[in-house]
Amino acid sequence: MAQKPAQHTDGHRRRIKDTFKQQGLAAFHDYEVLELLLTWCIVRKDVKPTAKNLLKRFASFQGVLDAPLEELQQVEDIGEHSALLLKLIRACCDYYLAAAIVKRDVIASPQALINYLRASMAALHNEQFRVVYLNAKNEMLSDEIIQEGTIDQTAVYPRKIVERALQAGAVSIILVHNHPSGDPAPSSHDSQLTSALVSATKLLSIRVHDHIIIGKYGYYSFAEHGGL
Repeated sequence: MAQKPAQHTDGHRRRIKDTFKQQGLAAFHDYEVLELLLTWCIVRKDVKPTAKNLLKRFASFQGVLDAPLEELQQVEDIGEHSALLLKLIRACCDYYLAAAIVKRDVIASPQALINYLRASMAALHNEQFRVVYLNAKNEMLSDEIIQEGTIDQTAVYPRKIVERALQAGAVSIILVHNHPSGDPAPSSHDSQLTSALVSATKLLSIRVHDHIIIGKYGYYSFAEHGGL
């Protein structure tokens, strides 16, 4: 009798894996995607309740993957091993999207860069300011977090950005920050900061290609709107 729950669980796990093999994730609900992931770190147990508890706590599949490690472990049956797997999946998404822009002209084909930035920044709770440094071929040399601030505003210093650009050997840069509110529309502060950075870098022949604002549901490009 003691073997029946395990056998039932094994059969269910086999079925959801077979469904994924045949149809991918298109046929899955959010909780089923999490359930499938959890089968690799929680053995011999029905993980559907755990998957649903994760969604209840963090509101969405994206919210689960973006949740801090310590908060994930506060959910019943989610230990360090399981939480690390979920964070690894999230990190792999960023790693995959970052690889798509390596050795690629991000100015001529900007969508891959936008995808990477949205994946890594859209869900942040506080404002973060980054600079993407580019070589003469518009290929990314590095992506650096310059400043992390409060939910309302980030203090960014033009001198620091210029110094980093010179150290990286960059000939041009792309400025990026997020709006935790979700609305990517620029504020007057964003416009003033953009003008200041364009002026500061121009003196050293470093071009600002764009200033991109990332929101939860979209992005704003100063270059696309004629703001540079």
